[in-house]
Amino acid sequence: MPKATAAATANAFAFPCALINAFDSNERINQYLLENLPAEAWRAPTPDGKGREIAAIFAHMHNVRVMWLKAAKAAEIPEQLDRLKCTPRTAAKALTESAQELRNLLEASANRDGKIKGFKPDVVGFVGYLISHDAHHRGQVTMLARQTGHPIPQKAMFGMWEWGSRAKEAGN
Repeated sequence: MPKATAAATANAFAFPCALINAFDSNERINQYLLENLPAEAWRAPTPDGKGREIAAIFAHMHNVRVMWLKAAKAAEIPEQLDRLKCTPRTAAKALTESAQELRNLLEASANRDGKIKGFKPDVVGFVGYLISHDAHHRGQVTMLARQTGHPIPQKAMFGMWEWGSRAKEAGN
């Protein structure tokens, strides 16, 4: 291979790696939100008494991941979280576990045929789905925290949008 071509290949953009790094950054943002969530917000009742409280939202995020891992026949399936019993610490641990198992699934798919069992169209769409799902619920959490009188600190609100910083924290 000519020298210039070998150098270009060595520096080529590695899409599968970038896709997984985006997922890792998204998970770091989930953890960042948990780290910056005022403790009083965790079980604060919703303003109208309907819908999920913040603890239940985080349990749901993890439990949906578990559902997808089961559907995809992943090798390891984390335990589901009980929305009534989970704490910020157990939610953080569970999200870390489900993120790791999803990462394993994404890596295998990206390095194989790009398919995720039970999900259409492909691994890229699946990562988009996972990130969108988490982001939707992060928005709910920040809104509920504010509505219940326990807002997320402004620095953390902006920090959730600092993907470069969160990516670095995630090791990317």
